[in-house]
Amino acid sequence: MARRSITDIEKIWSNVEGIKKLSDRVIGIGPFGIGMDGLLTWVPVVGTVYTVGTGAWLVMQAVRAKASPATLARMAAYMAVDTATGTVPIAGDVVDTFFPGQLLAAKALQKDIETSHWVEDSEANARASGDHERHLETVRNDKKLRRIVYLHD
Repeated sequence: MARRSITDIEKIWSNVEGIKKLSDRVIGIGPFGIGMDGLLTWVPVVGTVYTVGTGAWLVMQAVRAKASPATLARMAAYMAVDTATGTVPIAGDVVDTFFPGQLLAAKALQKDIETSHWVEDSEANARASGDHERHLETVRNDKKLRRIVYLHD
């Protein structure tokens, strides 16, 4: 597996932003939006394939970004609800049209990315050089940060 860089994480964030808009905000009406997920849900099989495909892609991006287990679970739950509602004829389609599953999953991943302190090194190297303590201090001093992610582990 290739070593990740902060640039890779920024690309993941940007790609997720694109899916978020395409899936749930192609058409914006005030605080509400309808995207490809809501439109395709009315086409039998196609909507489910789109929802499952984009959900799997979002989770794959979360794994690539080393998202926390809690974030992965939250994303999977959003996508499971989105997929399940779309499988119920008519009533489920109405709910799926307005339930922003991809938007919620994407926001969860983006929040995880924003609250992580990214280090282009391995934890072992950081501990050996003494940099690990500096990274811990950075996380302690910044209330927005929750964890350290070593990209070369």
